[in-house]
Amino acid sequence: MASATAAISGSISSHSLLDRDLKSAQIGNLATGVKFRESSLRKRWAVNVMEPGKRNDSVAAASAVADLAAVVEEKARALEKEVEVADYEKTAVELQNASPLEIMDRALAEFGNEIAIAFSGAEDVALIEYARLTGRPFRVFSLDTGRLNPETYRYFDEVERHYNIHIEYMFPDAVEVQALVRTKGLFSFYEDGHQECCRVRKVRPLRRALKGLRAWITGQRKDQSPGTRAHIPVVQVDPSFEGLDGGAGSLIKWNPVANVDGKDVWNFLRTMEVPVNSLHTQGYVSIGCEPCTRPVLPGQHEREGRWWWEDAKAKECGLHKGNISEDELQKAGVNGNGAASMNSVNGTTDIFKSQDVVSLSRPGIENLLKLENRQDPWLVVLYAPWCRFCQAMEGSYVELAEKFSGSGIKVAKFRADGDQKPFAQQELQLGSFPTILFFPRRASRPIKYPSEKRDVDSLLAFIDALR
Repeated sequence: MASATAAISGSISSHSLLDRDLKSAQIGNLATGVKFRESSLRKRWAVNVMEPGKRNDSVAAASAVADLAAVVEEKARALEKEVEVADYEKTAVELQNASPLEIMDRALAEFGNEIAIAFSGAEDVALIEYARLTGRPFRVFSLDTGRLNPETYRYFDEVERHYNIHIEYMFPDAVEVQALVRTKGLFSFYEDGHQECCRVRKVRPLRRALKGLRAWITGQRKDQSPGTRAHIPVVQVDPSFEGLDGGAGSLIKWNPVANVDGKDVWNFLRTMEVPVNSLHTQGYVSIGCEPCTRPVLPGQHEREGRWWWEDAKAKECGLHKGNISEDELQKAGVNGNGAASMNSVNGTTDIFKSQDVVSLSRPGIENLLKLENRQDPWLVVLYAPWCRFCQAMEGSYVELAEKFSGSGIKVAKFRADGDQKPFAQQELQLGSFPTILFFPRRASRPIKYPSEKRDVDSLLAFIDALR
């Protein structure tokens, strides 16, 4: 059996390596091709500049050079990301049976100061102990939501003193918290789901933290939540968040204890005499914010203590939303933030659900196309709810819509898969999902967003440049 497993592993690794080499060759061929074509076009441009009768040709040639370079650059970026995904899939296979210490050492060695451990104040303190044991420098960050238990705050201080480290705390935006509390009160999540509060207090601060990193380390385990974490690998290209370089695929996510049982984590903590949160002695296992966490009863799963008033099959706050597959979402009837779905389209759970995001029908977007003297500019995302890149930008897009609420800029969505795809390709410049269009005031043609960076700041810069 061991030799068979090794043969399978070797086959997978060889296949991934071959794919990587082939794609690397493709990237090289693309670069060579564009240089040759660009050289040819530039020669034509130089000749035409010297001949006054051919000035128009020179402009066209220069434009063609720029267009070709942009197309090739986009294709090369896409191929590079495919190579990166394949490389980390290969790494995940290599490390499948590795110990958490080996995985931690590999992660810290590869990324140095550009990787950090996400620490929640619960049993994921094991990650800090593993990092200490490697002997390598390491960084730790945590999200201070403003709603944690007093015991958790005291525990943070104890961990800092025990390991002689400074935890890098990330805080929610005070203005956003103030607006949420003034509008909906301190406990609105008991009535309309936890996703809005988590988005303000956890997801957005995490997004800011990760934008300064190339990789992060989490304490996710497969046995924590069979409904959402059963298939997490030990390392992956993060499906939901962006890193330092921006764009999908720019952040690597390491899960060193993915294959470890919870009881074994606790055996490790006791053996190494690691300090633990005093809440664990009171029946708490999974620890989050005070209003949303409670002790579990004997026989209950650890995640039953989190958001206990909601569906038990999708206990995610949005930090690890990429864990939830489309099939699991449909079975659970929940959206990407773990709340019960209130809206589905053709049997598929919808995304970008917010009162600030206008949902356009086919007649609605056709009318928007026909308007040549719009009174308000529109930003529209063409999406498919099953697309992981669309799912990854959901938080940013909803946040952007909230920022523009009442400003005169309309933020909308149009589901462009299925029967609507040919129309979207022909009339709306749809190339791949998601495609983002800006409809300026008093202009007939929408402008396509050219970048793969879909964070709030990048989208704001795009809109500000055009309005």
